[in-house]
Amino acid sequence: LQRDAKGQYLFDLLCHHLNLLEKDYFGIRFVDPDKQRHWLEFTKSVVKQMRAQPPFTMCFRVKFYPTDPAALKEEITRYLVFLQIKRDLYHGRLLCKTSDAALLAAYILQAEIGDYDPGKHPEGYSSKFQFFPKHSEKLERKIAEIHKSELSGQTPATSELNFLRKAQTLETYGVDPHPCKDVSGNAAFLAFTPFGFVVLQGNKRVHFIKWNEVTKMKFEGKTFYLYVSQKEEKKIVLTYFAPTPEACKHLWKCGIENQAFYKLEKSSQVRTVSSSNLFFKGSRFRYSGRVAKEVMESSAKIKREPPEIHRAGLVPSRSCPSITHGPRLSSVPRTRRRAVHISIMEGLESLRDSAHSTPVRSASHGDAFAGPGRSGRAESSERVAVIADESYSPADSVLPTPVAEHSLELMLLSRQANGAPCSIEEEKESEAGTPAADAEGELRALCPGASGLGPAQAQQVNKFVLSVLRLLLVTVGLLFVLLLLLIVLTESDLDTAFFRDIRQTPEFEQFHYQYFCPLRRWFACKLRAVVNLLIDT
Repeated sequence: LQRDAKGQYLFDLLCHHLNLLEKDYFGIRFVDPDKQRHWLEFTKSVVKQMRAQPPFTMCFRVKFYPTDPAALKEEITRYLVFLQIKRDLYHGRLLCKTSDAALLAAYILQAEIGDYDPGKHPEGYSSKFQFFPKHSEKLERKIAEIHKSELSGQTPATSELNFLRKAQTLETYGVDPHPCKDVSGNAAFLAFTPFGFVVLQGNKRVHFIKWNEVTKMKFEGKTFYLYVSQKEEKKIVLTYFAPTPEACKHLWKCGIENQAFYKLEKSSQVRTVSSSNLFFKGSRFRYSGRVAKEVMESSAKIKREPPEIHRAGLVPSRSCPSITHGPRLSSVPRTRRRAVHISIMEGLESLRDSAHSTPVRSASHGDAFAGPGRSGRAESSERVAVIADESYSPADSVLPTPVAEHSLELMLLSRQANGAPCSIEEEKESEAGTPAADAEGELRALCPGASGLGPAQAQQVNKFVLSVLRLLLVTVGLLFVLLLLLIVLTESDLDTAFFRDIRQTPEFEQFHYQYFCPLRRWFACKLRAVVNLLIDT
């Protein structure tokens, strides 16, 4: 990349490589040395957004989940969204009952290996695939049963389409969770979906607010405020606390972008938003892309021969067990169309974060809960089990895309292969592959007294110093403007008692004759000289 290359250039380059036209749903995500996730801003330089040294590690992700993924125009777009939602299911973001989980996994199996073949798929073949954080042998048998009896003859494209239609009906479809705490100190996950703002707490969805009810979002430090206007002019302010100021700012920017994308009718309605009411404090941000309605209208105009999709089998991730074991067994013939080569490292792996998560459960529709795990807990035939644990806790919302060293990857893989889950600290270490930037040195240069502070504290001190300097500059500028305005008014022909009294003071007469009149004659002389020069030429 050139040093001044914008994020839009890199994104367009990637979409051209994938032969992707419906690209507005996607984005590029990266993680800074402090483990904070960010979306790459397309209007800014790529290099300036990175706090690490090259090479930069970024991930191609679904940023705005389609309101109706089945309505996407091209198969390549549906396939990429399918990969993202399959990843959400594996990492515990997508809550579902056991019956729904079995159906979704069967669709994945049909898309991955094709029709059931007794010669190629021995007893227990579904156990070699890991679709969820945890699943029982009973669930594996249910997945195989659906795959054998109900999905025979479906092509990968049809299975993926059915998978998307089913996933869209789930409450947590499109959830990208942000860990926070409420005013009582209870842990919660905030998320923005195609339909509105969601708060997940414990194992329940405690708030769902439609986009047309959200009037304002702002943040101050670690505190995030959501202003809601509901029926009968009832106004509510929801307050949550993020782990760090950077996480709170990321949450705020995600909210601004999602609201603009899903709520507005056209991109010309997008406005710059400030995080504070004070003109000298806070962040300003503006969503720079198209909105959902414009994207759908643009997709309807696409007219080209559908590109062929080479669906490669997934390989072992860098810090998690493989989703599939062995090569993909395809039973579907391919026609010779223009190929879209999504390579193992550049395509599929770029669509998967490899942070682990604990299984989750849903409180929707009054379902009963059970922890399925492989320990073989007895289940009553009347009781409906769910893919569940004690609370909603997707680790990927806390642990962003890891960039691990090879030796550490092998250690994590060996531990997980033996059934030992990685600890939170180990997974955090596995993410720290990008070297630290020189931000701390810049902070010390601005704030010499903060050299003994940590990076986060030094950054807060630096922001405070910059806010004070900004306030002083604004104050001096206002005083200067007011002084010039007063001089102009007193030297004018405006005849009021106030200005008449000022003009009669000795100080004003001295200023008028010793400074103002000579300065006015000098400007007049220079102006005449310039006019004469222009006339002569």
